[in-house]
Formats: sequence, structure tokens, C-alpha cells
Amino acid sequence: MSRSISIELEVNRRPIRLEVAPNETLAQLLRERLSLRGTKVSCDAQVCGTCTVLVDGRAVSSCTFLAADADGSRVTSVEGLAEPETGRLARVQRAFVERAAFQCGYCTAGFLTSATALLAEIPNPTRTQVIEYLEGNICRCTGYDAIVAAVLDAADDRSSGTTP
Repeated sequence: MSRSISIELEVNRRPIRLEVAPNETLAQLLRERLSLRGTKVSCDAQVCGTCTVLVDGRAVSSCTFLAADADGSRVTSVEGLAEPETGRLARVQRAFVERAAFQCGYCTAGFLTSATALLAEIPNPTRTQVIEYLEGNICRCTGYDAIVAAVLDAADDRSSGTTP
């Protein structure tokens, strides 16, 4: 019988304290224990990017990231990207909608969190930088042009002083 581990973390700006199994992934914690189902799991092998969330602002694959390793961290899932008080979508989310940068939507949460990390690291990326940064995210049903354009639109708005 495995022992549980007590962790404290912040998830989408909410402090959380709970017990986790040593082998429980961050994706399992978010989806099954906290009912944050925006984070999807596809490959379970850190290959497709579908499960990407932010841990202390860094994009990570939550399907292989152990929940216990998030102890003391700030975790942001796609649900946490919007403005908490108003629910207003973040600029990158709005840009995805405006550019129709999705079809089925299964991979969208991973793209949005990855793009958020990119724009925090490189506020005004080039098209090549966006493509390189998002290489770890796979979409099986749409072209990538609209996704890249949406990220560039969000960057343009940020650099011009438009709200995040």
C-alpha cells in the first residue's frame, strides 16, 4: 500500500491542500480530484502537448508531471487563464476565437497554455519562434496557420498596450 503525500499548491489562484498518491499525475489531480476538465490527456507520454498546464509560469506536460512535484507551486490550467473576477477571456483565448484557431477543440487548452508561456517569455515572438515553441503541441484536425496567427495577434495586442 502506498503512502499519501500532503501537498499545498495554488491552482488557478486558489490555495489547495490535499493528500496525493506518490504516482498521481498533475493531470489526474486537476481532472479527477478538482474537476478541472479543460486539461485533456491524449498520449500519456509527454508527446502531444494536449495536457499542457503552467507550473510557476512554465509549460509542463501534466500527464507525466507528478502532483507531488507541484507542492509549493502555482498551477494554471486553461480555466485559470481568464480574468477571475469577470470571466473575461485572456487575449490569447480571444485571439483563438477570432482566428477560429481550433476545430474539435481537444488540443486547444494545451495550445493556449503553451502560447501563454511563450508570450510571457517572448512578448513579441516572430512567426518562426511561435512555430518552434509550439512544436510540442499536436493538432490532428486543423492546420496550424490559424493557431500561429492567433498567437501573433495576441502578441501584437500585448505590445500595443491592449489588455492581456
